[in-house]
Amino acid sequence: MSKIWKLIAIGALMLTTASGASTAICKGCHGQQWEKVAMNKSKVLKDMSKKEIIQALKGYKNATYGGPLKGIMESQVKNLSMSDLEEIAVKIKK
Repeated sequence: MSKIWKLIAIGALMLTTASGASTAICKGCHGQQWEKVAMNKSKVLKDMSKKEIIQALKGYKNATYGGPLKGIMESQVKNLSMSDLEEIAVKIKK
C-alpha cells in the first residue's frame, strides 16, 4: 500500500474512532448520497439493503469479508462495536 493511502487510512481511522458511529468518514469515499463506487472497487451502498450493509461491516470487523479494499475497511471498523456497525447501516439506509 502506498504511503499516501496508509496516511489516509490512519487519519480516517483516528477520526472514526473519535466520532463513534459517525458516517462522515464513510461519505468521503462512498459519496454524500452513498452513490459512489469507493476507489473504483466497492459496491454502491445505496443499492445494498440494510442487512447486506450490516453483514459487510461485521465481516470487515471479523476479517471474513472483503475484496481489494478489505484492509482499509477493516481498519475503519476495528474499533467500532457491533451496535455501532448496525447504527451506521441504519444511517446509510435512511
